[in-house]
Amino acid sequence: MVILIGAVGTIASTYSVAHLRTELMAGTTTPHRARLFGALMQLTIAAMCVVVISDNLGVLWVAIETTTIATVLLVGHRRDRTSVEASWKYLVLGSVGVATALMGTVLVYFVSRHSGGDASTALNWSSLVAARRTRPGALRAGMGFVIVGYGTKAGLAPLHSWLPDAYSQAPAPVAALMAGVLSTMSMYSLLRFKVIADIALGPNYVRTLLLVAALLSLLTAASLMVTQRDYKRLLAYSSVEHMGLIALAAAIGSPLAMSAALLHMTGNGLAKSVAFSTTGEMLFATGTTRIDGIRGLLHQRPFIAGTFGVSLLALLGLPPFSILASEIAIIRAGVNGGLAWAVAIALVVMLVIFTAVLVHTLNILAGSAEGTVTAQPPTEHVTTVTARVPLVAGLVVAAVIGITIWPISTLLHKAAEVLAR
Repeated sequence: MVILIGAVGTIASTYSVAHLRTELMAGTTTPHRARLFGALMQLTIAAMCVVVISDNLGVLWVAIETTTIATVLLVGHRRDRTSVEASWKYLVLGSVGVATALMGTVLVYFVSRHSGGDASTALNWSSLVAARRTRPGALRAGMGFVIVGYGTKAGLAPLHSWLPDAYSQAPAPVAALMAGVLSTMSMYSLLRFKVIADIALGPNYVRTLLLVAALLSLLTAASLMVTQRDYKRLLAYSSVEHMGLIALAAAIGSPLAMSAALLHMTGNGLAKSVAFSTTGEMLFATGTTRIDGIRGLLHQRPFIAGTFGVSLLALLGLPPFSILASEIAIIRAGVNGGLAWAVAIALVVMLVIFTAVLVHTLNILAGSAEGTVTAQPPTEHVTTVTARVPLVAGLVVAAVIGITIWPISTLLHKAAEVLAR
């Protein structure tokens, strides 16, 4: 997870240099706000590192809350009406989710203390995994709160409504960081709590909750992506889909499924961060985020169109990208684990999503410009080498991992052994 944060953070941070330079040239930001932007980006990355290296679940919660506060300010960076509205919506729903997760964490602490845990280590994940807990009723309630709370932050349906607004209104590097790895932090937190619950309660309770959230997220994403008219919101609902697939793998719970979930987090993080970064280039070049406002982009801006198209192909799970390998592994694990019916539903929904995204992408890249009305670009923007390097590198790494799963294969297997109970 630290490697994933570093990779996505590098893509988003490096691209933000070119993005802020263009905003300063266009007068849409100021040097003070640009400096604040850079500081908040690094604060978010640092807080995410704390999430994954902390043993204490209370510290983990504080770090998640820190990312919420920092990214709320980043979403409203432009300070116009739509971005401020999106940041407030994100703040309200994100805070509700984090508060709900706090209630679940408190209940886990209650269970730990009443089963003989020491106060100083009662929320340490290593201690909770090693101890034998009582009061299953309190632990079930706590896990319910945790799944709802961190599920809200991850963007799982039906508590996902903040996500399309926040991702579509956030500056491109911020959306890249949020979609690429921030949502994954909440899923990571869920996996930690799942290990505790599976040991004490057995796998069925958490499996049922995660299955409901996973299938509902996939169905919601498909229904909204078919009729979507904004390419940034299209990518936002793609995040709902992929969080649903990770939740499905977590529900299956076998070592193969957990390894696939972690690989899917990696592939989605790399491809999604590149895709959202590229939307910044598209907005600078065309002045619009509407799908029907862009046609024939491949002829007008070959690099932007090529990067955007390839990143979407990666998100759709086409070879050689790693999402294909993780999806195949999820299917195998689901069939072997007796959840073939859930896998069948997921496959049908994914086919609908594949068709919808492919149609939208073809219209943007190769569609006829006749009859379209495009907005005036806000500035004469040129895609610089500073912007191109992280985008190309992210896609190359995603392809290499898809072909060889190197150099993370050993890490994936060892992590899956920890998570699968």
